[in-house]
Amino acid sequence: MRIAVPNKGRLHDPSVDLLERAGLHIESAADRKLYADTVDPDVSVLFARAADIPEYVWDGAAAVGITGRDQVVESGRDLVELVDLEFGRCRLVLAAPEDGDITDPDDVAGKSVATEFPQITREYLEREGIDADVVEVTGATELTPHVEMADAIVDITSTGTTLRMNRLAIVDDVLESSVRLYAHPDHADDPKVEQLVTAFKSVLAAENKRYVMMNAPRDRLDDVREVIPGLGGPTVMDVAGDDTVAVHVVVDERDVFEVVNDLKAVGASGILVTEIERLVE
Repeated sequence: MRIAVPNKGRLHDPSVDLLERAGLHIESAADRKLYADTVDPDVSVLFARAADIPEYVWDGAAAVGITGRDQVVESGRDLVELVDLEFGRCRLVLAAPEDGDITDPDDVAGKSVATEFPQITREYLEREGIDADVVEVTGATELTPHVEMADAIVDITSTGTTLRMNRLAIVDDVLESSVRLYAHPDHADDPKVEQLVTAFKSVLAAENKRYVMMNAPRDRLDDVREVIPGLGGPTVMDVAGDDTVAVHVVVDERDVFEVVNDLKAVGASGILVTEIERLVE
C-alpha cells in the first residue's frame, strides 16, 4: 500500500509525525526524495504536493492520501474520507476590501472574484445564486483587489491575520477544511487501509489523555472511583500479600492536576502519570 503525503509546507511535518506515532517509521526519507519505505514492508510513502494528492489517489498511484479537504473538493474527485486527522484546520472565505462596498455576498454580483480555488468558488457562487466572474490566480490572492485585478477574493484563512494585514474583511464563509485521510473508492475497504485507519484513530484518541497508575487501600476504593471515573471506569488489580489494590485509569490531561491531589486526599499513593502513544477504543 502506498500513502501519499504532503512533501513540504505546513502539512508535511504533522503528517510525517502522525505516521511515526502510528508506528509507521519512515526509512531513508531524505529531502527531495519522492518515495520512501516504512518499517512495514507492505507500506510505502509517496511525497507529493498537497494539491496533487487527490489526483494521485484517484489515478491509483497511491491507495490513500493525506491532504486537506479543500484540495479534495477543489479537485472534484469523489474520494472516500476515512478519518479527520484534526490538524491544518482552516476556512475558505469570501473577503473584500474593508473600506469597500462589498459587505454581503450578493454585493459580488456582476463583479469579479480572484482565487486559487476556482472550482470551489464557482460552486459557492452557484449555490448562493450569484453571477460573478472568477479570476484564477496562483498566489498573492489577497493583493488582487488592491491592484484592481478583482473586486473580492476567496482564500484560505486560519486566524484572519493575513486578511487584516491586507485590509480585507471576511464577507462570508465558503468552506471548512482540515487535513484528512482519503482513499480511492476501490481501496477504502482494503484490510491494510483499515489497519491504517485503526492506527490513526488510536493516535488521535490518545491525544490529551494521560495514564494514571496508583496504589490505594482496598477500603478506600469507592472513594478512588468517585475521584476518577475514567475511561469506562478504573482497572483494579490485587497487590499480593497486601490489603492494597493497584488502580489504573485514563484521564483527560486537563484534569490531571486536580485528580492527583484528590487521589492523595483519599489515600492513594505511588501515583504515576504517563503519556499514552495510542489508545484503541
